[in-house]
Amino acid sequence: MEDANVIKLPETGERRPAKKRARPPKFDPVEEEQKRQKNVKSLAVLGAEDSSVKLLEELVFGAEDELVERLVEEDDEQTETLPEDVRDEESGQSEDENEACLQPEPSRKPAWVDEDDELEEEVDMKHRFRRDLIRGEAESTMSKQKLQQRMREQFQKSMGGAPSWAESGAKKKKKKKKKDDEDEDDDEDDDEEEEDDLLRRTGNFVASSERLPSGVLRMKKCLHANSARPSDDRLTTVQFHPSAQVVMTAGLDQSLSLFQVDGKTNPKIQSIHLERFPVHRAQFSLDGQTVIATSLRNKMFYLYDMMQGRVTPVHTVRGLNESRVKEFSVCPEGGALLLTGTSGYLHLLTLKTKEVVRSMKINGDVSGVAFSRDGGKVFVNSEEGEVYVWDMRSSRCVNRFTDDGCVKGTSIAASPNGQYLACGSESGVVNVYSQEACLNSANPKPLKAVMNLLTSATSLTFNPTSEILAVASRAEDEAVRLVHLPSLSVFSNFPVSKRKIVYRAFCLDFSPHSGFFSLANNKGHAPLFRLLHYKDF
Repeated sequence: MEDANVIKLPETGERRPAKKRARPPKFDPVEEEQKRQKNVKSLAVLGAEDSSVKLLEELVFGAEDELVERLVEEDDEQTETLPEDVRDEESGQSEDENEACLQPEPSRKPAWVDEDDELEEEVDMKHRFRRDLIRGEAESTMSKQKLQQRMREQFQKSMGGAPSWAESGAKKKKKKKKKDDEDEDDDEDDDEEEEDDLLRRTGNFVASSERLPSGVLRMKKCLHANSARPSDDRLTTVQFHPSAQVVMTAGLDQSLSLFQVDGKTNPKIQSIHLERFPVHRAQFSLDGQTVIATSLRNKMFYLYDMMQGRVTPVHTVRGLNESRVKEFSVCPEGGALLLTGTSGYLHLLTLKTKEVVRSMKINGDVSGVAFSRDGGKVFVNSEEGEVYVWDMRSSRCVNRFTDDGCVKGTSIAASPNGQYLACGSESGVVNVYSQEACLNSANPKPLKAVMNLLTSATSLTFNPTSEILAVASRAEDEAVRLVHLPSLSVFSNFPVSKRKIVYRAFCLDFSPHSGFFSLANNKGHAPLFRLLHYKDF
């Protein structure tokens, strides 16, 4: 066995003892720290005597910023020593690379081009939605680009100029430069923040207006108001209760019925049969507790007490010299009726004593009666085409004028807000006046002449908000129109064309808050419509 400490030489085969490797000294941290401190002291002493040692110290222990600056200066010096051709080559290469980076990528060609896109499409300007944009008869057609420009001009004209949200950023910057005051700048910043907030959020920012819009009336056809008990003969009356969600119908079938209005089933509440008494007109009293009903050829009329469920016939009226009681109106002050007699007479009847307290007379026969808002004045339309204004307290005629263009008057109605007065004629024309002008002028001019009816305007009714005027003629089917009073224009979507729903209307009425509209027709039905703009009944 060979010894591990002996090395055999390959040439001679001589064996020599192997040298032992020196082991590294052990690391002593305390001793190393002492050496380091000693070197630091010696360098500090040398640095005070020799500037080269101080430079070495800065390079070892810090002064990196000075080193970087020195290296940059040396680099610039070396660049200056280079030959000019080498410098130009390097600079040219960098410029070419910069230009290559700045050049945009070549745009890709479209894979396919539609030739029809390049053609200018002509738009027909005779359509009713685009007629207002035409400035001459020659503009029967218009290109799309020109139509867009025309619509933009019309929008800016209606808005009083371009709105701020439609302006470009350059225009907004110009406006900002003109404002030098700090307060104005602060306001501007607030507006910008609001605009930014507007653009960050989504949702419906346009709230519905409380005013009724013109053009198209949002409405829904409901089940007939009297579907639970349709009439066998012509309906002559439909009226909503002044405070409850109830509607009343009456007609020539000698019955009077009450229905609850929900728009879905409209259940019947009660029905009363009046023996040999075809109802010509029925109306709630001012408090809604009593129903007054008159017939065609009877002097007698009925009072129906809804609270007690009692029907009371009134056979005679003291001081009334008339052969029949047919037309009447309930006074707004309550407790009295204004009866329409023959030969132009009007009789004021108190319900408490059932007697006539005073009478008034006009020239010709009375064709319609309408009270002012406070009940102090009454407007009377005569068949001769004249309108009389009476003071109810003094029973004196305070004004009189001729309905413009009227040959024979047929109906009259006054708006609840005291602003409008509508007069209907046999020709179908309905003149809308200002009530103030009718009270003070001997020759008032109508605000609007509604000429949508071709037959006699027999029924006129304002809605409670005085925004809609309903006009109707019982001489023709579907002869009902709804007028938007703020714009004095007719709604275009009622009645529905090519579909018979209304037939011949004999009476019209709106619910207390204009939520529903109904009418009485010759088929014995009371069509009911929900006016969606109004939230309440």
